[in-house]
Amino acid sequence: MSETKIPVSLVLGSGGARGLAHIGVIRAIHESSRYEICAVSGSSIGALIGGLYAAGKLDKYEQWVKELSATDVWKLLDFSFTNTGLFKGDRLMDKLSELVGDKDIADLNIAFTAVASDIGHRREVWLDSGPLFDAIRASIAIPGFFTPVQHEGCTLVDGGLMSPLPVAPVKRIGASKIMVVSLNGNSSPPEHAERSPSKHISASVSGPEGGLRGLLNGFRQRLGWESQGEDSDSAIDILSKSLEAMQDRIARYQMAAYYPDILIEIPVTACDVLDFHRADEMIEFGYESARDVLSRNDDQQQEADHEK
Repeated sequence: MSETKIPVSLVLGSGGARGLAHIGVIRAIHESSRYEICAVSGSSIGALIGGLYAAGKLDKYEQWVKELSATDVWKLLDFSFTNTGLFKGDRLMDKLSELVGDKDIADLNIAFTAVASDIGHRREVWLDSGPLFDAIRASIAIPGFFTPVQHEGCTLVDGGLMSPLPVAPVKRIGASKIMVVSLNGNSSPPEHAERSPSKHISASVSGPEGGLRGLLNGFRQRLGWESQGEDSDSAIDILSKSLEAMQDRIARYQMAAYYPDILIEIPVTACDVLDFHRADEMIEFGYESARDVLSRNDDQQQEADHEK
């Protein structure tokens, strides 16, 4: 193996709390002696994690998110009671702003692009210049959850709405390899299930009364918003499942157009979209998933080199 690391463009997909696995993936790449990240693009949680990494703030974010309980996550969600979004997001944005700081994308050590969705013009928008926090804020503005962002006359919402796997922005970088992390993988256990936390994750996925979903259901009950059927999905469930179904279909088209050199998939069933209190599990899961994929890729490359 060459001592020179292979430059990689890293694409981080959207998927709510499953995106905490992106942190573990980045850790595994750094641990590898073969690859070096030279560019990052991301949608939604992928833009958040990618932006924090590009700004050198990922360690700080990881430490903070690992300390969150389900109650802490709940406290970050300040209801807006307006027609533009369920949550104002001021508390969360203030905390993220504190973590990101006053950084400009042009000043980052590696190329970074956050992708948002322009709902007025029905197009994706690549945010690769200007204040880093503003780009992240636009990319994570989940429709119906957080209020949209006004940018140069456009109304921007979550990037995952139109581009859950934003490969196109990194194609222009010219890295040797494109590595994609999808958060909409198949629900079947990965090959490393016997030695990774995936079994624990699958077994502990929050049920109707677990984690943040339980807190949301409790809030609904106190307001008299209870569903008539015991097994009925809440509005939160329906919205998140609808977005996931749409994003999965778009991601398939994106993968067909720009199939990556290396693909790391996190199962869509790994955790609920709002389970940010399960950071330890998801980060470790991402790390183990990436290690297995990178190891298999290295073995295949060595076999190919040997056959030449």
